[in-house]
Amino acid sequence: MDAGEQRRRWEYWWISLCFYLLLYLGQQASAQIRYTVPEEVKEGTIVGNIAKDLSLDVSTLVDRRFRIVSGSNYALFQVNQNNGILHVEKQIDREELCDGTNACLISLKTVVENPLEIHYVEVEIIDINDHAPNFAYKDVLLEIAESTLPGEDFQLQEAQDPDSGVNSVRFYKLSQTDYFELEFRENGEEKKVPVLKLRKLLDRERQVTHSLTLTAVDGGNPPRSGSIAINVTVLDDNDNRPKFSQELYSVTLQENAPVGTLVIRLNATDLDEGQNGEIVYSFAKNIEKQVYDTFDLDNTGEIRVKGNLDFEKNNVYRFGVMASDKGQPPKTSNCRIIIKMIDENDNVPEIDVTSLSDVVPEDSKPGTVISLVSITDKDSGVNGKVVCRISDNVPFELKPSFKENMYSLVTNAKLDRELVSRYDVTITATDLGQPPLSSIKTLKVQISDVNDNVPEFPRNPLELYLMENNPPGASIYSVSAFDKDMNENAAITYQIIREDRAKSHMSSFLNVNSDNGHIHALKSFDFETVKTFQFHVLATDSGSPSLSSNVTVNVFILDQNDNVPVILYPVSANGSAEGVEEIPRNVNAGHLVTKVRAYDADIGYNGWLLFSLQEVSEHSLFALDRYTGQIRTLRSFTETDEAQHKLLILVKDNGNVSLSATATVIVKVVEPKEAFAASDVKNAVKDEEENDVTFYLIITLGSVSVLFVISIIVLIVMQCSKSTDYSSKYLQDANYDGTLCHSIQYRSGDKRYMLVGPRMSIGSTIAPGSNRNTLVIPDRRRRDSGEVRLADLLYFCTF
Repeated sequence: MDAGEQRRRWEYWWISLCFYLLLYLGQQASAQIRYTVPEEVKEGTIVGNIAKDLSLDVSTLVDRRFRIVSGSNYALFQVNQNNGILHVEKQIDREELCDGTNACLISLKTVVENPLEIHYVEVEIIDINDHAPNFAYKDVLLEIAESTLPGEDFQLQEAQDPDSGVNSVRFYKLSQTDYFELEFRENGEEKKVPVLKLRKLLDRERQVTHSLTLTAVDGGNPPRSGSIAINVTVLDDNDNRPKFSQELYSVTLQENAPVGTLVIRLNATDLDEGQNGEIVYSFAKNIEKQVYDTFDLDNTGEIRVKGNLDFEKNNVYRFGVMASDKGQPPKTSNCRIIIKMIDENDNVPEIDVTSLSDVVPEDSKPGTVISLVSITDKDSGVNGKVVCRISDNVPFELKPSFKENMYSLVTNAKLDRELVSRYDVTITATDLGQPPLSSIKTLKVQISDVNDNVPEFPRNPLELYLMENNPPGASIYSVSAFDKDMNENAAITYQIIREDRAKSHMSSFLNVNSDNGHIHALKSFDFETVKTFQFHVLATDSGSPSLSSNVTVNVFILDQNDNVPVILYPVSANGSAEGVEEIPRNVNAGHLVTKVRAYDADIGYNGWLLFSLQEVSEHSLFALDRYTGQIRTLRSFTETDEAQHKLLILVKDNGNVSLSATATVIVKVVEPKEAFAASDVKNAVKDEEENDVTFYLIITLGSVSVLFVISIIVLIVMQCSKSTDYSSKYLQDANYDGTLCHSIQYRSGDKRYMLVGPRMSIGSTIAPGSNRNTLVIPDRRRRDSGEVRLADLLYFCTF
């Protein structure tokens, strides 16, 4: 493999790696952009086109809320959402923003949404030559003894220029003189301090004072300058000047050191004696005001703290100290002092949160950005390193950005407003100082509702017991569903499901109020026509898309006494309830004359028929059985008894308001031979018919009795198993002898009801109720409740 091919493979691998890194970071932030702009430019000056440099679609900037969200001094700049141009908002003074000669950078953070992109922009403020060099004092007085030897130097005040780079002080020049020349000395800051050096001996008798001018010139174009007047007074001899033990003193001082703390003790010596050897210490005249405010220098050479020290405001102090003797003239010497501050962990981290939205939808996917979090700590070094975390048991996490101390608050789990509608997310930032300092900020995150819950009914199925003959159009029932969502997502409408007419033809006679769930019957129901049916109600919320659920309503029609008894026998040829019976005169007491048969379509008490004699010609001759309708003789006939008797029989039910019918039986008393002769054929046919009826009656009664016993056993077994089946079942049953009966049985939950007809079970009691036909049977298997109510057992009896 040659070198060219291997190089191409490395290039392909490197391009692939960069592509995947860009895909990973593309949704969070883009590369940092840097612009430059001179200071003091006019407001509105264009700095750069961010949208163009980031390849953003200008037409979408307004919809995506393109803006500057934070950054140091971001109010100085503003971005136009219509074209993406960054321009100057306020006039910029570099000297106010930045100190020193380093690059003056302003960091801005821009955001566009949908999808979220974070871009960092740095603007470098370029210095212009808008300040001239300046001396702290307009003039300076130097006293030099006439015996001072050539080569002796005197440190002068250095000029200050707020500008930086080439615009700062470049050189000094001294006015023309034969006695002095200008030299420079390094001060440890890469700056040159002007020094006045004596070229030849002074002669006080010839010239007492010398007036000089020191001019400082910067490197701007055009250059600016500042001057100071130097007045030199020639004094008489003072042989020795004070000398410091070292020319440069460098010490360190703890930040926040208390007032009175000793910083350094200077030591200068003078070989002279008397007042010429006494030394007085003072600050150099060209030092800054903050040195005077922070430190105190006494006559012993001790420098102590007298003001507040703050590493973040000034991390190093540089100034000069002058030692003077008391000779005439006094001699002086200078030294340089450098005090370096040691940072203490005295600043808590500051948390800045930029929320992208006030509310978060509950269906937000994990990884959705909620807010941007930036942490700053004014301390330096380890004290400025910050660890950030959020409170536990919240579905959020902090994702660090590629830029230090920048985080994104994102979701890390599914949200459910129905469980928690608001989160108080506590963000804690702790630095690594000793002891560590921390700050806390709480972000309130509101969860907005999404239609994710279907309407729920309290139970399914529902049971409706409806009395027959209900008025059409009246409300018969009300359904209600509950939706855990809120507002329109919880607004429920109701409708009846119209199914196949063969399955649920009764639902066409029902209507439901879509707003409140009230159900109205459009017709009157008849128990004798339909006893039970079911329909389905659909509950739908108003969300988008809407959700729905349905409930089954089982309807049980309850019987009313709305059917009159029907006479089955006797019935005449024209259809009236009237018949003629002939009996021999010689019959004995207890002879069965005939039996009145009747039928009532109602059940229970409403269908339980009782017979009574309303009219009879001779009360001593005939008796009517109250329950069976059998007419029998009470005694034998005598010669004086009439040959024909009319009996009017009333048949009535046992409803609350009883209904009745009447039948007329005419009994003719004939001689035995005539009766038998006249009715031989009739009796033969009648006997055969009665034998057939009796045979079928016995078979029917036996079958119904067996079914009744089986039904009772099934009910007992179901009760023992505590079935929760709410459906109703219908069973055939037999009750008492001599009557063909039809029964309907109801069950509801763990309670059973039985509606009974004639000849109820011995030991049972009639419990009061709406139909007076509920039989409460003691339940020896449930001692806690004391009773079990059997299902409604309804009878249709035919006599």
